[in-house]
Parts: sequence; C-alpha cells; structure tokens
Amino acid sequence: MIGLIFFSCKKDADSLSNPGVDVYVAGYEFNGYANIAKYWKNGKAVALTDSTADAYAGSIVIVGSDVYVTGGEYGVVKYWKNGQAAALTDGTAPAGAGSIAVAGGNVYVAGQEFNGYGGTSIAKYWKNGQAKPLSDGSRWAFANSIAVVGSDVYVAGILDNDAWFSVATYWKNGQAVSLTDGTRWGEAWSIAVVGSDIYVAGREYNNAVMIAKYWKNGQAIPLTDGSKDALALSIAVVGSNVYVAGWEGNAAKYWKNGQAVALTDGTKYAWAGSIAVAGDDIYVAGYEETEAGSGKNVAKYWKNGTAVTLGDPSRNSEASSVFLVKK
Repeated sequence: MIGLIFFSCKKDADSLSNPGVDVYVAGYEFNGYANIAKYWKNGKAVALTDSTADAYAGSIVIVGSDVYVTGGEYGVVKYWKNGQAAALTDGTAPAGAGSIAVAGGNVYVAGQEFNGYGGTSIAKYWKNGQAKPLSDGSRWAFANSIAVVGSDVYVAGILDNDAWFSVATYWKNGQAVSLTDGTRWGEAWSIAVVGSDIYVAGREYNNAVMIAKYWKNGQAIPLTDGSKDALALSIAVVGSNVYVAGWEGNAAKYWKNGQAVALTDGTKYAWAGSIAVAGDDIYVAGYEETEAGSGKNVAKYWKNGTAVTLGDPSRNSEASSVFLVKK
C-alpha cells in the first residue's frame, strides 16, 4: 500500500527524516521466538503483537491522529487501530491481507481467504469488517491493493484464468477489468486513482523473464527491458510524475517517469515494496539482506536513495509500507 499525504552504515532515522513530515513504516521483526508485527514512526518501533504467533504488518495509513495497520497473525487477517486489533477472519481457513484504506470514516482492507484448507484463494475486501468477495472460488485469486475514491472502490490483484495463467486484474466496485490477455503470466500489485485515470503497477511474463510495468487506463508501460526478472510493487502519482517502486535482479529500485534509480547495488538481494513522495523527497520502504546469501533481511527505508535501517541487523525483519504525514 502506498502512503501519500499532499502532493553501509546505519543512519539515524530522525536525522534523515524530512523535518516537515512524520515517516511511518509498517513491517515485522523476528524477536527470537516469532515474527512481531510492528510499525516504526520516525525510526521508533511500536509492536502490534507479542510472541504468541507469527505475525506481519503489510500496510499502514494515518487519518488525523489515528494509526491504522493491516496484516495478519497466524493466518488470521487483522487490522489495528491505534494498536487495538480487530480480526476480519476467524482462522478456520488461511487468509492474508496487504492493503488498507480509510475513507469517509470507513475502513477497507484488501486480501484473500482460502476456500477451505486445500482450496483456492478468494480475492476479497472487507468494509468495516464485512467481507466483499471479488472472485467465486473457482480459480485462484488475490487482492493486493485497495484505493477508495468517493463511493468507488478499486482493488488490484491477480485472477487465474481457465488455462491457469494468472491475469493482472483490477476490480472497480466488484467488476473485474483484465490488464493482461491471459496468454502469459501477469500480476497487479498496486493501484492509484487520480481523477479519471487509473494506474496499476505489476509485471508480465515475456520470453522467460518477468517485465516490471505499470498500466495507465489499461495501456501498458514497461519499466524494464527483460534482461533480468523484475517486479513493480507500488505506484504513486504526484502531479504529472509517476513513481513506481520494486526490484530488478537483486537490486531494489524505483522509477520516476520510467527512469530507473537503483537503491542498492545488487550484490545482496533487496526489495522495495512501497513508495511515497513529499515535495522533492522520495521515500521507499523495503529490505535488504544483511550479507549476500545469508537469507537474513533487515527492514529499511530510503530517503532520496540514502538508507535508514529500521530493524536489528542480527534478527530478520522486513518493511512493507511507508506513509507520510505532514506535521
């Protein structure tokens, strides 16, 4: 989920924050017993769960003085408002969520719930705790990102077709719109709506590799050339500028109007999953391996390409979402 309000050695988070914004980042960190869902405000961690079960935080938004975070704990979709948990599923079937939006006093969460154990996944969103299915369970489907504009609800995700290829898809008020033709693998991971324009970030398979791209009103705009696998995970639109975060090869990157900016050098695996913009400053949240091939990641965000380490490098952590609030 993209957070946007108004349009190496470890660095200290407070020293790198824009003095005009508070920087919120959601993710998780292993505490020696379990993964703890948490968020960081200007680098200071706030735990949302204990060590009872593995948990994660996938998306964060702030409305006024209220902090909303969605994620999951032991296969149950939840969101937290100011640290108080609300369960959206009952745990009888595995479920997950990665995107939250708050509009008009209503809380919207996008995700998926399995059609029983061993069944397909059903894409859905929840409005104030009430589930709104987007697929019928006959095929695999996932809801990855949600945006609400007026009375319209937009959800980006993935919907398998009859040939078992995944189709990059978005739903407007429950009606599916295909972005890829189903002859090759496609995925949609993030959606932004500006006026009458609909922007969706994702990827599509082409000649043995995945091409990062975004779609504007259904028209595909490639971001990578196919020399390496790539994925576009987050999109933000500010004025005439389109910002996309993701990765190519092993390197975390973002693209501004199609021009790539590398956040890491590719010697260690890194991932950029969320982007937000404040004035001239670009913030990207994600993670990077502590050592090449170690499989241990550390949560970070980058401000204008400079890394801010959030997690303890001795323990695995990841950052999934960044949201900026004007002070």
